Amino acid sequence: MKTLTPLQLTSERLVMRPIEEEDWWLFQQLYQTPAVMRFIGDIDTPAQIRRRFEQRLGYWDRYAEFWLCLVIRDKESGAAIGLTGFYPDWRPYQQGEVGFILSPEHQGKGYAVESLRAVLDFAFDECGFHRLQANVLEGNTPSRKVLEKCGFQLEGCLRESYRIGETWHNDWLLGILATDARR
Repeated sequence: MKTLTPLQLTSERLVMRPIEEEDWWLFQQLYQTPAVMRFIGDIDTPAQIRRRFEQRLGYWDRYAEFWLCLVIRDKESGAAIGLTGFYPDWRPYQQGEVGFILSPEHQGKGYAVESLRAVLDFAFDECGFHRLQANVLEGNTPSRKVLEKCGFQLEGCLRESYRIGETWHNDWLLGILATDARR
């Protein structure tokens, strides 16, 4: 019988592992914090947030049809910092969409860049993805800078492609290929 090795990514200051039931508090807190959701979307009901959480649980591989959702923790203290990961579109494109969401008190400290670099290494070097992309709400300059620091390039602007509340917003589309230089 084959034993599955638990997925864990590490960097200098961080450890990232797939979300588990015990992480519900963090997921709920992030998705109910207006300062966090400002560029992500409407704050859903607790039941809707719970459904989103449950869709991210379970064994993940590149063929999965759900987000690889990793809890970002500080190596030294074990404190939960936020979430990162990507949604695979393996067949037939070998592509995925990355995302990250950090608690306000942990933003601006380099954690997003550090965790995203680990995700990119995993997706490209271990899983064999060809391309990853990110959609960033126009005006969310800090997230765009995180992506660009990791080697993503602006590929265009999707006009009025995302709605928060009753307002349509443009999305910046950024992408990176496995062959691109990562920083």
